[in-house]
Amino acid sequence: MSPQQFQIRVRKLTALLLCLWLLTILAPTFYARELSESLPGWPLHYWISAQGALLIFLLLVVVYAVLVNRWEARIELQTPPEDDSNLT
Repeated sequence: MSPQQFQIRVRKLTALLLCLWLLTILAPTFYARELSESLPGWPLHYWISAQGALLIFLLLVVVYAVLVNRWEARIELQTPPEDDSNLT
C-alpha cells in the first residue's frame, strides 16, 4: 500500500465513521416519540442518546485507532529502511 492509498483509506474510514456517529446522534431524536417508554425515571430515548451515543462514539474511536495502526504497520513493513551509515 502506497502512502497515497493510505491517505485515501483513512479519509474514507473517517467519512464512514463520521456518518455512523451522525446517525447515532440523530436516530434517537428522530424516533423519540416511538421510544417514549420509560425506564427508571427517564424516557428510553434519553438513555439511548445520553449513554448509547457515548458508547458508540468510544467504539468508533477504537475501530479507527485499530485500523489505522494496522495500515501504518503494513506501510512500515513495505518501506525499506534508510541507510544511516552516512551520518558519521
